[in-house]
Amino acid sequence: MATIEKTKERTSTKEAVAINNEIVLFNDDVNTFDHVIETLIRVCKHDELQAEQCALLVHYKGKCTVKTGSLDELKPQCSSLLEAGLSAEII
Repeated sequence: MATIEKTKERTSTKEAVAINNEIVLFNDDVNTFDHVIETLIRVCKHDELQAEQCALLVHYKGKCTVKTGSLDELKPQCSSLLEAGLSAEII
């Protein structure tokens, strides 16, 4: 007579739900590419290539997400972008 063993595994499926917000930078007719790039490097800690790509996307597409993270992280960065004369908002 054969014995069949059944084992029941208990698994926990906890999902880490992080609410990420985004800083969206909008195009304007005032700021130069150099100013936008320099500001993204200084404020958002982008490298030069990333900042340049974001500036191009903003120019051609009208907007670009430049940073994601928690609201507490993004508020001071968005404020700094606004103080530098850029058009940005947290969504």
